[in-house]
Amino acid sequence: MQRQRFMAAACAVAACIGTAAAQPAPLPTMASRDGRHALMVDGAPYLMLGIQANNSTNYPAMLPRLWPMVQRLHANTVEIPVAWEQIEPAEGRFDFSYLDALLPQARQAGVRLVLLWFGTWKNTSPGYVPAWVKTDNARFPRMRTPDGKAHYALSPHGANTLAADRKAFVALMRYLRDKDPQHTVIMVQPENEVGVYQQNRDFSVEANRLFAQAIPADLAKRTGKSGSWAQAFGKAADTFFNAWYTARYIDQIAAAGQREKDLPMYVNAAVGDPFGTPALSGGASGGPDWGVMDVWKVAAPHIDLMAPDLYGRDPKGYVKFLDHYARPDNALMVPETGNAADFARFLWPALGKGAIGWAPFGFDDTGYANYPLGAKALDDATLDAFAVKYALMAPQARGWARLAYANPTWGSTKGLEPAQQRQVMGRWQVDAIYEEWQFGDRTSPWLKSDPVPTAGQPVGGLAVIQIAPDQFLAVGSDARLKVSLAAPKGSEQGTILRVEEGSIDDTGRFTPIRVWNGDQTDYGLNFTQPTMLRITMGTFRG
Repeated sequence: MQRQRFMAAACAVAACIGTAAAQPAPLPTMASRDGRHALMVDGAPYLMLGIQANNSTNYPAMLPRLWPMVQRLHANTVEIPVAWEQIEPAEGRFDFSYLDALLPQARQAGVRLVLLWFGTWKNTSPGYVPAWVKTDNARFPRMRTPDGKAHYALSPHGANTLAADRKAFVALMRYLRDKDPQHTVIMVQPENEVGVYQQNRDFSVEANRLFAQAIPADLAKRTGKSGSWAQAFGKAADTFFNAWYTARYIDQIAAAGQREKDLPMYVNAAVGDPFGTPALSGGASGGPDWGVMDVWKVAAPHIDLMAPDLYGRDPKGYVKFLDHYARPDNALMVPETGNAADFARFLWPALGKGAIGWAPFGFDDTGYANYPLGAKALDDATLDAFAVKYALMAPQARGWARLAYANPTWGSTKGLEPAQQRQVMGRWQVDAIYEEWQFGDRTSPWLKSDPVPTAGQPVGGLAVIQIAPDQFLAVGSDARLKVSLAAPKGSEQGTILRVEEGSIDDTGRFTPIRVWNGDQTDYGLNFTQPTMLRITMGTFRG
C-alpha cells in the first residue's frame, strides 16, 4: 500500500510537471508604468545587452563566425537581418532554410534574437527587395523627383509594393508562430532606417495629389495643426508628409505580421542633428527621427517604439538623442551604435535613461568594418571595451531591468556639461566626476598629482537607480560618484551609512561581497573598473 501511495504521488508530480512543461511560454510584450518601460520576456523585465551582426551575416555559412563573438562579448541578444530577397527569391516561393539554421543555433548559444526585416527599405534603399521587385517599376514604383524622373527609393504610395512586402512579412511571422514556440525571437524590426535621402518626399502624381489635401484628422488632433500639409507644417511639410505615409505603410505591415504572432515591433531612425530644428535637422526624411515622432505615434499604432541609430561620438549629442527618445510614450532603445571602443562608455547613460536595450553594430568575425562610423578593426582593446561592461551586467541584466522599471534612474558619461553631471533624486544630489585618482581630489591645493591615465580619453560613465528613499544602486567605470543632501535643513548633514560592492539576482535582490570604507569612500566612490555598488545614505546634525 505504501509503495502504491508513493507511485501515485510520483505520478501526480510527474503529471503536474508535464502540464507545466506543456504550458506555452508567455509572448514577449512591452510594458509601461509611471513613464517607465520594460521589455517583458518570459514574463519578466529583460535588458537587451545586444550586438548587431553585419548586414551579410544572415546566411547559414556565416553563423559560425557570429557565435564566438557573442560569447567573447557576453551579449545576451543578437540583432540580425532577414532579407526579403532571401526568403522570397521568386514571387510566392518562400525559403526559410536560413531561419531553420539560425533559431536552433541561437538557442544552443543561449541568446535571444531580434530580427531585422530588410524589405522595402534598408537605410532608405531597396537593395534587399527581390530582383522581381527591383526590375518592375511599373508595378513597384520608385519615388519621383520634382522634375518627374525616377528616384532610387521605392515610393511609400506604391500599393503593390506594400501588398508584396506585407505578404512576405506575414510569411515570416507565420514561420515564427509555428517554429519558435520558445520565443527565441523577442522583437522584430519591420524595415530598416526608412525614409529617403536627396529629397524630402515623393513627387509622383499620386503623392502630389495627397500632398494638396488636408492633413489627416488624427494628426490634426495630435498636433493642433490644420489645413493642407503646406499650410500646417510650412517648410517642414514635405518631411511631415513623408513621415505620415511611410509610417502608415509600415504600420500595415506590422499589423499584418502581429496577427500571425504578436511580437513587439520597433522602427529605427537614421537621425539628423539632435540640436537642430525638428523635421529640418537632416537624417532620412520620413523616418522616425525625433522631430516627427508625434506623427509616427499617430500613424503607426502597431509600432511599439521608435529607436535612434547613434554613430556620433560627441557625448552631448549622444545624450541629447537619448533624451529625445526616452519619453513617457516611448521606450528608449539603441538598436545600433558604433563598435569603436569610445562608444562603449555610452552604455552607462543609456542605462541611466532607462534603456530596454543597447547594441553596437558589426560584431562578428566576417571581416567587415564600417570605419569611420565604427572601429577600424575588432582588436582585443576594442572588444574588451565592451566585453568588460557586458561581463558585469549580463548576470544582472534581469535584475537591473526589474529595478529600473520600478524606480527612478539617471546616467552620465564624461564630456557633458557640468549641469548634466548632477541629478537630484529625492532628497539627494548625485554627482558624476571624471579624471580623478582614487585617493584625493584634484582641486585640493595640498595634494599634487599627475593626470590620471585616462585623462582626455573618451571613457567613463555611470548609471544609478534609486531603489529606496535613501538607497541607490550604481554601476559604472572610470568615474567617481558622490551623493550628498540636495537641500540640507539647518545643521543637517548627509553621510554614507554603508557602501557594499556586490551583485543582484534576477529578482533584483542584492548580494554583497564586501563593504567599502575608509580610503574607498573618503573622496567619493571610484569606479575604476566596471563595478556595482549599493549605497545607503543617512543624516546627522552638527
